[in-house]
Amino acid sequence: MSRLRVEHTTEFTYGGPVTASYNEARMTPQSGRGQTVRSASLTIDPHTWRHDYRDYWGTAVTTFEVLLPHQSLLVRATADVEVIPVAWPDASLGWDTVTGQRVQDEMAEYLTDSPATLAPDDLAALAAEIAGRRTPHEAAEELCGVVRDAVEYVPGATAVHSAAAEAWVERKGVCQDMAQLTVGALRSIGVPARYVSGYLHPRRSAEIGEVVTGESHAWVEWWAGEWVPFDPTNRSPVAQNHVVLARGREYRDVAPLRGIFAGSGTESLKVQVRISREA
Repeated sequence: MSRLRVEHTTEFTYGGPVTASYNEARMTPQSGRGQTVRSASLTIDPHTWRHDYRDYWGTAVTTFEVLLPHQSLLVRATADVEVIPVAWPDASLGWDTVTGQRVQDEMAEYLTDSPATLAPDDLAALAAEIAGRRTPHEAAEELCGVVRDAVEYVPGATAVHSAAAEAWVERKGVCQDMAQLTVGALRSIGVPARYVSGYLHPRRSAEIGEVVTGESHAWVEWWAGEWVPFDPTNRSPVAQNHVVLARGREYRDVAPLRGIFAGSGTESLKVQVRISREA
């Protein structure tokens, strides 16, 4: 078990007065399998109204509005989370169970692709070939490696609304692309898969209390008797350096902050994630 403290700050500075803005934040982790949230807070400056709820996927959402003129907006989320590695399931579970009618019906939402996750034909063909000689769990793990081997990690190579297929064609992308490619490849062979957003502590050797620059991150979970978390970008099971924020079908279900405003355009955007191990 490890204990992580995360501070995620987003600051917008506008070119002139903004008269109103309406926003939605998914920046608060929740307790569940693999993690326990000891404390969490979300501060917004300025704001005139907020409402907190859980969305359809179980993610904590804060909607808020600012109905007074402002030239900047600051959103800061902090959380103290205990993380426990999730045990992997029995790797021998067969295709008759995973692709059986009951599972396919119950998990239909995690088997249906959108343009963001649809696997290119050649990736789907690779997935089918792997599925023919592996169990669902083994095939899923191997597919994570296939995607990572093919796609070079290049920050800025894609945008948040890029389709997975674009990164596959260019063979360049970021964690979001690798997660969505893997999700699409898994769905193409009938394995339920979902997209996960959260934070990654980048230095396992960091001292207790040492604050480092962390990362917003994305990975996947597939169903093989139970949900199995895996990080394709880092070629590893999700462990004690990951904090889950949200789960969904793709990035659009879990975007950390989105909104609209009336007034001058954004002059600057600053995002910072600071993370530390705690005793």
